[in-house]
Amino acid sequence: MDQSVSYLAQLREFAKANARTIFILGFLLLLLQDVFGTHGVVAMRRSQQEAAQIGKEIKQLNDENKELDQQVKDLKSDPQTIEKIARTEGGLARPGEVIFKVAPPKSGDSTRNTNVPDSSSAPAKQSP
Repeated sequence: MDQSVSYLAQLREFAKANARTIFILGFLLLLLQDVFGTHGVVAMRRSQQEAAQIGKEIKQLNDENKELDQQVKDLKSDPQTIEKIARTEGGLARPGEVIFKVAPPKSGDSTRNTNVPDSSSAPAKQSP
């Protein structure tokens, strides 16, 4: 029993001698947890930045949805928009109209000007 009393006495003496150090270490551990822990200041800043980024994305998507809603309304009710799409995508024309489709120039002919006659290919005619 004498050993247990001496053990407790040694423990009390150690605690009294190092109380300030133990308190400071405990405080520093709590401070580190508050700053760098899972719910600390650093994590809170990161969460705020993510929330701001998501808010920007939501605003952008809402703006895009408004534009798409306007396009849907135009497609349902605006005759000019319907006609434009019918002409460009469907290749449709009004009665009496003729559609001319011009083939794109060949890759080798892209530098040649087709509006100016080439003097080397046709001989010049002389008048009598």
